[in-house]
Amino acid sequence: MIDLSTLDIAIICSLFAIILGIGIYVGKASGKNSTQYFLSGRNMPWWLLGLSMVATTFSTDTPNFVTDIVRVDGVSANWTWWAFLITGLLTVFVYAKLWRKSEVKTDIEFYELRYGGAPARFLRSFRAIYLGILFNVLAMAGVTLAAIKIGQVMLGLDPVTTVVIAGLITVIFSAIGGFKGVVYTDFILFFVAMAGAFGAAIYIVGLPEIGGLEALIAHENVKDKLNILPDFDNTEMIITLLIIPLAVQWWSSWYPGAEPGGGGYVAQRMLASKNENHAIGATFFFNIMHYAVRPWPWILVALASLIVFPDLESIQQAFPNVTNDKLGHDLAYSAMLTMLPSGLLGLVLASLSAAYMSTISTHLNWGASYIVNDFYAQQVKPDATEKELVAVGRVTTVVLMVISAFIALKLTNAKELFDIIILFGAGTGLIFILRWFWWRINAWSEIAAMVSSGIISLLFKTTLINAFLFGAERNGVFQAGIFPSWASIPLAVAITTCIWLLVTFLTQAETKEVLYRFYQKTQPGGPGWKKIRQHASEEGILLDKTSEAWSVPAGILAMLLGCVFIYRIMFTVGHFIYSQYTTALLLLGLCIVSGVLLIVVWKRVKSKVL
Repeated sequence: MIDLSTLDIAIICSLFAIILGIGIYVGKASGKNSTQYFLSGRNMPWWLLGLSMVATTFSTDTPNFVTDIVRVDGVSANWTWWAFLITGLLTVFVYAKLWRKSEVKTDIEFYELRYGGAPARFLRSFRAIYLGILFNVLAMAGVTLAAIKIGQVMLGLDPVTTVVIAGLITVIFSAIGGFKGVVYTDFILFFVAMAGAFGAAIYIVGLPEIGGLEALIAHENVKDKLNILPDFDNTEMIITLLIIPLAVQWWSSWYPGAEPGGGGYVAQRMLASKNENHAIGATFFFNIMHYAVRPWPWILVALASLIVFPDLESIQQAFPNVTNDKLGHDLAYSAMLTMLPSGLLGLVLASLSAAYMSTISTHLNWGASYIVNDFYAQQVKPDATEKELVAVGRVTTVVLMVISAFIALKLTNAKELFDIIILFGAGTGLIFILRWFWWRINAWSEIAAMVSSGIISLLFKTTLINAFLFGAERNGVFQAGIFPSWASIPLAVAITTCIWLLVTFLTQAETKEVLYRFYQKTQPGGPGWKKIRQHASEEGILLDKTSEAWSVPAGILAMLLGCVFIYRIMFTVGHFIYSQYTTALLLLGLCIVSGVLLIVVWKRVKSKVL
């Protein structure tokens, strides 16, 4: 436990005061109607939305998660989430313009634009509860769990006290300020969080116990954790950390902030943008910061922690007040932060508070938007006034915070939550990608995918079935199952995909009226709509508003170049940190080349879609 100086307390209290002040200041404007409360009138610039996305995904659980996997499996283990860059850039160059053209208030409202009849209404309402409450509170619980661990290690607070303090301030300004309050405070929280993360990494690497970058990299506890790519001699690690994430996971699994085809709070920000151009700019900026730049200070602290706290026993001895159910490698991040000096300590604690509040406030507003727009206003009271919708949104915000806090008190680490969410959404992602470009997908396709992936995930988590399929340790000896241990996600994806494809062809397609309306609104184009365009032409209906060529192939090329560009930035930064300057400079040159090519291709895409 650490003692905070007057300066530390002043920094933290100042941040809280500023955030509450912003929430109160914009509260009146946000409360005018539901569009203002959840989308701020659709007039947000790209840079503000981009900063908001970065701040939102900063989160208190992310450095803990990164620390956990780096300490256990090394830097290369980050490919379990680095692979989602492909999803992110597909959203940037293909889906951002489609979401903005749809003009829906939430991505859940999309269901009644794309589909029709009772199945569409059911899907919209059910997904609002399923995502807005179930998945949303799980994600918030993971963030709150990280706050609990920071409170235990750094301040000696019990879990309930941490939840009350952290949650109360966040829920107040979230409920009052709405989406505008969230985005405006994110602007401040971004800079506070970045300063705290980089400041902590620089100071910790320079500690006498670490001895600087060269000593850190050369240390016996760290040397085998440095590789950015997995060990190619370890087949299971290559499959688990690289092949499955890059070949299967990025397009097949739903995860908050990295939804295939866009969605969630990323879609909320695209829908709040001034136009399609601003939506694209915001999401591209977010992906550069999220994958190429921001992880490195966390990685450095995680590597340094292996010297000071080489195992769980050393963490437990240093922090005996931490309860056994919260003990894990992820604690090492906050354990290292206790070594910071006054002033910097206050800034870092303020940055962690900023990360927590930014993430939770976004999830609260996003989840409340689902409950209000896609459930309450559709199923409970369709004639509700705008004032009533805002009031329900504020009440829902408080309820979601309370539920997530209770769940957080029962969790152990963020990694197990990440694995559960990834497995639970396995197999649904392909629908989210194809539903824009293939007319035959209907509401029953999504219902089948959602139900089957949930059931399969629950079965795979059952001890007996899991042991039978993927093996288990018995009496100290590992007994193999039918499939290797890494096969759970590919198997879940394969089964779920077969089920929803079968259901798609066994059920009626959406009516021509629904398909015509969707096409005219979003202009998706492509061969997947050829049959519908032919039918419309025969009926004298013009669906295409432009004669321009289909922009998706160029968008996919831009996505691939964007992936090369951002991954090269990430590798360049890593090699500079590792003092491998020749390799770093070579990568920097290649990065510039891929950046120029990306600009050329993007100009072609932009001329076609904007």
